[in-house]
Amino acid sequence: MEEEDIAPPETLVRRSTRPRAPIRGKKHKLPPQPPKNKKGASRLYDESDDAGDDFSDGIEEFRPMNKRNKTMKSSNIVLPGKITHETLIEIIKGSGKQIPQVVKRWVELYEKDPRHAMAELLSMLFEACGAKYQIPEEVLDETDVDDVVVALVNMARTGEVEDYQNSKKEFKNFKENLVSFWDHLVTECQTAALFDKNLFDKCIDYIIALSCTPPRVYRLVASLMGLQLVTSFINIAKVLSARRETTRRQLDAEKKKGSDGPRVESLDKTYNAAHEKITLLEEMMRKVFTGLFVHRYRDIDPDIRMSCIQSLGVWILLYPSLFLQDLYLKYLGWTLNDKSGGVRKASVLALQNLYEVDDNVGSLALFTERFYKRMLELADDIDIAVAVSAIGLVKQLLRHQLFPDEELGPLYDLLIDDPADIRRAVGELVYDHLIAQKFNTSQPSGDQLDSSEEHLSRISQILREFSTDPILSTYVIDDVWDYMGAMKDWKCIISMLLADNSSVEFGDLDATNLIRLLSASVKKAVGERIVPVTDNRKQYHTKAQRDMFENNRRDITLAMMKTYPQLLLKFMADKAKVSPLVEIILHMNLELYSLKRQEKSFKTVLQRMKEAFFKHGEKDALRSCVRAFNFCASESRGELKDFAVNLLKEVENDLIAKLKFVLQEVEDDDDEYSMLVNLKRLYELHLSRQLPIGSLYEDFSRNLQRFRSTDDEVSSFLLLNMYLHVSWCLHTIIQSDTVSEASVSSLLSKRDTLFEQLGYVMSTLPDSKDDGRSRSLLASWVCVILAELWVLFKNTDFASTKLKSLGYCPDVSTLQKFWGVCEKQLQISDETEDEDVVREYIEETNRDAVVIAAAKLVTTDTVPKDFLGSEIVSHLVMHGTSVSEIIKHLIAVLKKKGDISGIFLQALQRAYRRYLLVDSTSTEDLVAGKLFQECKDLAARLSGTFVGAARNKHRLEILNMVGEGIIYAFSNAPKHLSFLDGAILPFVSKLPTHDIVEILKDVEKRSENLDMDADPSRWRPYFTFVEMLREKYAKLDHTPVEKGQNGRRRGQPRKQQNLPGKRLFDEKSSSEEEDDSISGSDHDADGDAEEEEEEDKEEDTPLIHAMRSSKLRAMRISRDGNSGQTNIGDSSRATEDMAVSRT
Repeated sequence: MEEEDIAPPETLVRRSTRPRAPIRGKKHKLPPQPPKNKKGASRLYDESDDAGDDFSDGIEEFRPMNKRNKTMKSSNIVLPGKITHETLIEIIKGSGKQIPQVVKRWVELYEKDPRHAMAELLSMLFEACGAKYQIPEEVLDETDVDDVVVALVNMARTGEVEDYQNSKKEFKNFKENLVSFWDHLVTECQTAALFDKNLFDKCIDYIIALSCTPPRVYRLVASLMGLQLVTSFINIAKVLSARRETTRRQLDAEKKKGSDGPRVESLDKTYNAAHEKITLLEEMMRKVFTGLFVHRYRDIDPDIRMSCIQSLGVWILLYPSLFLQDLYLKYLGWTLNDKSGGVRKASVLALQNLYEVDDNVGSLALFTERFYKRMLELADDIDIAVAVSAIGLVKQLLRHQLFPDEELGPLYDLLIDDPADIRRAVGELVYDHLIAQKFNTSQPSGDQLDSSEEHLSRISQILREFSTDPILSTYVIDDVWDYMGAMKDWKCIISMLLADNSSVEFGDLDATNLIRLLSASVKKAVGERIVPVTDNRKQYHTKAQRDMFENNRRDITLAMMKTYPQLLLKFMADKAKVSPLVEIILHMNLELYSLKRQEKSFKTVLQRMKEAFFKHGEKDALRSCVRAFNFCASESRGELKDFAVNLLKEVENDLIAKLKFVLQEVEDDDDEYSMLVNLKRLYELHLSRQLPIGSLYEDFSRNLQRFRSTDDEVSSFLLLNMYLHVSWCLHTIIQSDTVSEASVSSLLSKRDTLFEQLGYVMSTLPDSKDDGRSRSLLASWVCVILAELWVLFKNTDFASTKLKSLGYCPDVSTLQKFWGVCEKQLQISDETEDEDVVREYIEETNRDAVVIAAAKLVTTDTVPKDFLGSEIVSHLVMHGTSVSEIIKHLIAVLKKKGDISGIFLQALQRAYRRYLLVDSTSTEDLVAGKLFQECKDLAARLSGTFVGAARNKHRLEILNMVGEGIIYAFSNAPKHLSFLDGAILPFVSKLPTHDIVEILKDVEKRSENLDMDADPSRWRPYFTFVEMLREKYAKLDHTPVEKGQNGRRRGQPRKQQNLPGKRLFDEKSSSEEEDDSISGSDHDADGDAEEEEEEDKEEDTPLIHAMRSSKLRAMRISRDGNSGQTNIGDSSRATEDMAVSRT
């Protein structure tokens, strides 16, 4: 309502920017006054302008200020003690530096002329609310508050109100200055005027009355002033309470002495005076609370509700003798269920501050018992800021042991929640409560119990709960890492791992968790992420952070330099421990080995890693060892670098020798396990570097041919290593300056051999999809390898080069076989369990990998897109979210390359044929119905890609696809007629009216000579399709549009052109008409309030936006009229959408 400035009436005159000279006694015309005020009004600061300038205090005309005026205004600095002629509201709207001096002068004026000063203060109060209204000082005492408020509300109705908080940037300090003014005023009046039962009583009456009016700006500003008054009263009452307490102690001391004289009489008088003043202040506090807070804490505006709760929290904290009662605390409990996240957060923070004071806990006992479960629930609030604050509140409750630990179970589950802020907050709670045990009062004190070793043993106990899943353990470590210093105590962790007789119970599972903790902590210390993130944006660190990371890297290296070989030796045989342990070297500063003369230790580490590489055959262990080898060979210096390079060559030679030996053994005794393990090692090493396995290539091929019954996993790794060898050979040829014919001929021979083996495997794969994951892994690898090879040897990449002979493109039959295998893999769920299969390479062989491989062929133009592209798109809605997202990206790429209507139509026909095949061969209606629904869902998703302007841009493509679809449907009528309803109808709705008419005529014409009575059930889809076309035509164009007649938008009626001025109030938002109850759920909303907000959005359209919408609508209609009657439905709908978006 109040986001835009109000255009002033034309009769208003711009207020002069010249300083005003204070002249008393001059009378001016006022804005509409209450009925009682007929004597005119006195100006507080009269001007020396012409008498005809009767509206000098009216609303300013919004005109750009010239540079000269800006300079004069910005340089108008008032030094302390210098007299200023600005009004109170102008001081508040300014920088605020003059407020203390102005308040002091106003108090002096009030002591001399109370009426005049009071009239000036009330004028400032009204204008702070946005209304330029004055009460003549002559009738100030006789003026009724209700009459003034009615006049102010009428001014708001006519748009004569300005919101200083939101309207202009130059008033950005208005709120702070207004609060400061009232605070200084209360402080300055504490000696006399504060207790005269006139000044602040009258101000409070007007503030309470304005806070209950419909205009939002009145309620907002009045609430702000009223809440601040209570806070200022509390500050004075605290001073008086301290004085009263001091006086009471002195009085008691005098009475104990038995003295009775002027001293006792004076102290008794001082005590009574302070007590009376405190009583008067508390009465004013209660008056504001009952008159303002009780109504506004449930205001429709969340900002007002939030400011009320924030103020109440401050009052209870500052003045517990009055406010720390259930009478006031209940409002904090009720607003824990507010529908606004900001209000809930304000309530949580207020309670958190209260529980931090130990003396408050006793008075909060009943409140805690009533609301502690709701506080725990807020830790999982939908608003992240509320949840984080609520977790901090739970910490305070735990500190005072106000609820049992059993209630914390759901809270600990948030350790693995997605929002990092919530995880870190729970991590801090876990550290304080379970690791450091700060809240355990029965825990004896002592340095030994607070040692790093004790903390590490406690975190190990927590990690036992997540030991089966290393990823979840990593989440827990990431959550607690910032708060637990023991995680950075590298020497303590290493000593616990190496010690055989630790002071705490330490088992094998704890050792595994501690090694995972060490590895994750090392990564965190050098700035790496250890948990997945939703965004893959690159991390940027400041110079200070980079320096800190480098220092941590140095500390880690120094701590592990001598003990690293011992750790590797002790845990080398454990496959769960060796991978995280080996990866630690990737985060060490290898130069320190040379600087510290620890070359021997470095060489021992590499020897241990070599042993681990040949001891294990699991993916994680092998991959970690290969990464460590490559890192040491590239990052070490001098002699150590030569040693690392030579050791890597030794690993390669030893591995090739082992493979040759194993291949010979397989021919003799058929022992495939050793061959499988060494093939995995070769594959992991082959991924990062080219290996001299030319002599082994023929052995691999011969093994595949000779032993067709070889285990699928062995066959997979034989093919993978052959593929990697061919890829590296191609890479070498492309990178070489001179290429020999022998190398090209050798590569072609190896490639053809690999294609032959892949083709044989692809042709011998079983047709059944019930063979489990064991058989499907080989099929997935075949799909991935074939797709990668076809992309590598794509014809277009070599057509214009000397290596033209390397180009390759699969024939149609091979491509169809390839897609047949891919389609079978898509039908196998990734969740299919097979106990005989190790799922370590499941990510490289799941459905996503298969779809990506097939889509890559289409996006790179390796194969024609018409067949494979349509086949992939036909699976858009069949295999879950991840596959669907991949296909959506494929569609986006294809749309950028040109017309894809043919691909869409073929995809729909393919999905429809799947339904027909089942419908004709199966008696299960459920299966057929599911496939037909998938066809309809596919059509809806594909048609949804043509939205907005894309409908007009691709109109011809859509029209062509609809036409071809109708031809297909009638090619075998009535059998294929359900294709109209299932696949074509969603695209028809994207076309304009005249196209729908032509389609309707075409469909009816095609059915004229067909016998519809022979099989009525088969013709039902036809009648449904025709009926839907007629309904859509009627909706889009119910009445014909004559030539030259402008089209009108239909549906929602036009808004009235005589738009009223901007309203700053909600007529139904007064406290009397609001619901008395607080919502009991985070998601419950006040229906009336929501309806009212919708009406406000509809009625309070800013004038400038309405003008823009009208102009745009007129331009659009005019353009449509000139261009004919083609797109009347679309253009009117677009105009409607634009108008709604503007409003």
